[in-house]
Amino acid sequence: MQMAGNMPESYVLECRELTKEFIHVRGEKIRALDTVSISVSRGAITGLIGPDGAGKTTLIRLAAGLFTPDAGSISVLGIDAAVHPQAVQSRVGYMPQKFGLYEDLSVQENLDLYADLHGLSREARAERYPELMQMTGLARFTKRLAGRLSGGMKQKLGLACTLVSTPQLLLLDEPTVGVDPLSRRELWEIVHHLIREQSVTVLLSTSYLDEAERCGMTILLFRGRVLESGVPSKISALAAGKAFQLKAPASVKPRQLQFRLAGDAGVVDAGLEGERVRLVTSREPAMDDPLFQGLTPTPVSPRFEDGFMTLVRRAAERTVDTAFMPQEPSEEAKTGDPQEVVVEVRNLYKRFGDFTAVRDASFQVRRGEIFGLLGPNGAGKSTTFRMLCGLLPPSEGTLSVAGVDLRRARASARQRIGYVAQKFSLYGQLTVAENLDFFSGAYGLRGTRKRERIDWAIDQFDLKAIMGQTSGELPAGYKQRLAMACALMHAPEILFLDEPTSGVDPLARREFWQRISALADLGVTVIVTTHFMEEAEYCDSMVIMVDGEILATGTPAGIRKHARIAGPKEPTIEDAFIAIVEDFRRNAA
Repeated sequence: MQMAGNMPESYVLECRELTKEFIHVRGEKIRALDTVSISVSRGAITGLIGPDGAGKTTLIRLAAGLFTPDAGSISVLGIDAAVHPQAVQSRVGYMPQKFGLYEDLSVQENLDLYADLHGLSREARAERYPELMQMTGLARFTKRLAGRLSGGMKQKLGLACTLVSTPQLLLLDEPTVGVDPLSRRELWEIVHHLIREQSVTVLLSTSYLDEAERCGMTILLFRGRVLESGVPSKISALAAGKAFQLKAPASVKPRQLQFRLAGDAGVVDAGLEGERVRLVTSREPAMDDPLFQGLTPTPVSPRFEDGFMTLVRRAAERTVDTAFMPQEPSEEAKTGDPQEVVVEVRNLYKRFGDFTAVRDASFQVRRGEIFGLLGPNGAGKSTTFRMLCGLLPPSEGTLSVAGVDLRRARASARQRIGYVAQKFSLYGQLTVAENLDFFSGAYGLRGTRKRERIDWAIDQFDLKAIMGQTSGELPAGYKQRLAMACALMHAPEILFLDEPTSGVDPLARREFWQRISALADLGVTVIVTTHFMEEAEYCDSMVIMVDGEILATGTPAGIRKHARIAGPKEPTIEDAFIAIVEDFRRNAA
C-alpha cells in the first residue's frame, strides 16, 4: 500500500474498500468489515452507529493503527495506517470501551503511564497536566486508585489519559456506556471544548442515538457494511410522515399499549415518550388506519432514532419481536395479590468502614411492578441492589424480599429471585449450552424439569444457532439474552436487573424491554437500575438516589414534575433527573 499523499486536506480519515476478517474460535472466518469506504472531515464530530456486531469497534481500532486491514486502504492524517501504524498511534488519541485504565494504579499513576508511553518530557507534563485536571475536574483525586472511582470519574480519567499527548484525531469507542446523564453531558462539553479550542477531530461510536443526533456527520454500519452516511437530518427524514404519538386509554398502561402496537407488521418502532407511545410505521398511514384501532394519532416530526430504526429493521428484514410468552411465572406471581408488597426497605444503611454508601433508604415494591433505582454513578444504587439480592448484608435497617427477612434468611430469599448483573455474570469460557446447564443446576433444577427449562430458554431467547459458541465471544445483545435466560431458568417471583442494557444496541434494548413488560404483566416483579433515562419510562414507580440518599420517589409522571423546562417542550425523566441531582449538589456545596 502507498502513502495517501493525495488525501484532501479537509479529511483526517479516509477508508477505501476496507475489509477486515477474523478467525472464529471454531476456525470459521468472520468478516467484521466488508469493503467499507468512508471519509471523516477535519474539525468535526463524526458518529459511528449500528447494532451489535456491525463493525464499529473494528473500524476504530483500524483507525488507531491497532489492526491491519486484509484488503483496501485506510489513511489517517495523511499516513497509510497499514504501513506506518506507529506513526498513526503517535498522532491519535484512542479511548477504548471501559476507558483503558489500570485500576490498581492511582489517577496520577495512570496519567504518568500514558505520558511515558507517549514520551512526554517533564516540562511537557507540567504544562499539560493542570489543563487536563481543570478540564476533567480530577485535581482533588490524583491519589485515588482508578478502581475506586465512580463510572463518570473513570470516564473522565480515561479521556484525560487519551489527551495527554494532544492528539489531532480523537477516537472514542462507546465513551458514555455505563455512565449517568450528567457524566454524559460533561463529556460532551469537554469534546466540544477540544474541537473549539484545540481543533481536534473526533470519531466516536455510541449506543445513544440522541448523541448521534448531535454529531456533524453520522455513519451507520450494519453487518460490516455502510448502510447509510450523512448529516443526522438525512437519516431522520427517512421517517417523515411515519412518526406519531398515541395516548393510551385510562385502563391501559402506556407500556401495554406500546407492546400491542409493536406487534403489528406495519410498525417499525414503538417506544415510550412520557405518558404516550411514539410510533414509527413502515408506510404513511391514513388517520383511520386499522393500526390505530380507535386511538387518535398525533403526527410528530421525525427524529434520528426513527430513521435509524427504519433503516435497521429494513436491513435486518425483521419487525419487533413480540411473538413469545416470555416465561411461565412462579406460582406466587400467578396467584398473588397485585397490591401485595413483595419488597420492603425501611431505614436501610450500608457502611464500609467510615464510608456510608446507603443512608436511611426506605421504599416499597408491589407484585408485578417494574421498579427503577436511578441515580448518578456512585449514588449507592448497586450497593442497594446487592443488598436486595442477598449478596451484601445491610449494616442497619429492615430489608424484606418475597416475605423473607434478608437479615436472617438470605439463602431462602435467593431461591425466589433471578439476578442479571451489570456484566451479565456469565462464564466466558463456557459455551452457551454449558452456561444454561450450569445455571439450571445452580438453581436446583434436575432431571426432566431441568431439560424442559433449558429447551424453553433455547426457544424463547432464540439461542439454538449459538449453542456451541463460548459466551465470552458473543455480541452484547446475545450475552444479554443468555443472561436473561439463565436468570429466569427457575421461574423466579422477583427479577433483579442491574444495568441490563449497558453497551447493548438500540434494537436489542427495544426487544429486551418488550420481554420485561410482558413478564411484569404475568405478575413477575422487576427491579432495575439503568442510566438510559428513556428506559425509566417503562417503570411503574422509581426512586432517585444521590450520595446514598433517596431524593425523589414516585411514578414517572410524578418524577417529571421536578424538571425545570421553559417553553413548550414537555419535560422528560432525564430533565428531572438532572434537576434533582444539580439541586442536591448545589445545596451540599
